[in-house]
This record gives sequence, C-alpha cells and structure tokens, in this order.
Amino acid sequence: MSGAELVEWIAGWPVGAALRRSAILYLVVNAAHILAIGLLIGAIVPLDLRLLGLVGHAPVAVLGPFLAQAAAIGLAIAIVTGFCLFSVRPSAYLANPAFLTKLALLAIGTLNALSVRAGTAWSVARAGGAVALRLRAQALASLVTWLGALLAGRWIGFL
Repeated sequence: MSGAELVEWIAGWPVGAALRRSAILYLVVNAAHILAIGLLIGAIVPLDLRLLGLVGHAPVAVLGPFLAQAAAIGLAIAIVTGFCLFSVRPSAYLANPAFLTKLALLAIGTLNALSVRAGTAWSVARAGGAVALRLRAQALASLVTWLGALLAGRWIGFL
C-alpha cells in the first residue's frame, strides 16, 4: 500500500466519516483529546520540575510512579483520540508543518520517556535514591519536548 493509498484509507475510515458527519461526536472526541493532553502535561510537567529540583521536596519515590503512570495514560488517550481527529482530514494535516512538528515532538518525547523508564537512574530515584544528572537532563528534554508538542498542536489551527 502506497502512502497515498494509506491516506485515502484513513480518510475513508468509518470513524473519520462519522466525525465528519456529526458535530457532536467531533466535539466529544476533541474534548477527550484536550482532556488527555491536560492529563499528560499536568502529570509530566510537575514530575520533570521535581526531577530538576525546581519545585518541592516530595520524594520522587512517592510522586514518580503515580505521575509517570498518569502521563502514560494521558499519552495513550491522546494518541487514540488524535488519530481519530486526524482521520477527518489526513491530507490537510500531513501538509501542515505544525502538525508534522507535533508528530516529531511526540515521537521524541515518547522515546525519551521510554529511555527514562529503561534507565537505571529512574529506578534509583524511584527507590528513594538521588536524582542523577542524566535523569535531570532527560527531565529537561522531556519538559521542552512536551511543551513544544503542546505549542505545535495549538499552532496547527493557525496555518
């Protein structure tokens, strides 16, 4: 299947067709997408700021697992609802530089999160140990990447 055929298939996907026909369904999926983004950003920003040592002194062992799981749930819901919204006008989105920037930042942020989870520095911090310099650098990258993805997502409607 070529790229053009895939885009055509996505545009013909029944969910995309239903969203194009129903303003209420589109509204609900869009609201779910915004809620998911709020959950993701609302969890990852405080975690990143804590790992950077910029806010509070609550133990990473207490905050970390909960906030990381909340962010992962938010990301999963955002991906599902985002794909549904994308299916409404895939060709238009693929021609939008802000959308492509958002996708790149989502990929970078997800890979960074997987790298954090796989690393020993995260395990040490979750066990109550010190936050390693590497983990702080990953937290800074996370903060910049996810906030960048949020801005790119808002930018989509202006192009």
